[in-house]
Amino acid sequence: MKIAIGSDHGGFLLKELIKEYLENKGFAVKDYGTDSEASCDYPEFAQSVGEAVAAGEYDKGIVICGTGIGISIAANKIPGIRCALVGDSFSAKATRQHNDTNVLALGARVIGSGLALEIVDIWLGTEFEGGRHAGRVEKIGNIEKKYCK
Repeated sequence: MKIAIGSDHGGFLLKELIKEYLENKGFAVKDYGTDSEASCDYPEFAQSVGEAVAAGEYDKGIVICGTGIGISIAANKIPGIRCALVGDSFSAKATRQHNDTNVLALGARVIGSGLALEIVDIWLGTEFEGGRHAGRVEKIGNIEKKYCK
């Protein structure tokens, strides 16, 4: 599986930890930045990761900022992206099973590194259930098509 990852300065250290963790597990990871804790703007990294996932260059994406809120909002502006801000294990599983999310957002200043790695493992290891959820995801796509012309 190929993973695109990106963060702003607030998520830089957690991004580096997750990137190394995933590479050690055999995932192909592309880092879209940032490359330091110097102040920068999260929308740039959300856009880079989101575009790479939406284009099919990467299977999934992970975006990280201080709270995860801003970067998730930005990622969700890209047609084809279903990004969920996750801060617990249950939601990590549910967002894949029910929403078929393709980008995970994390808040580095909100959760610890141990929980973040657990969330990443659960999120990457959970399949979309389809069934009744497929129709709901399709409806989300229809809303997107209506407003993203």
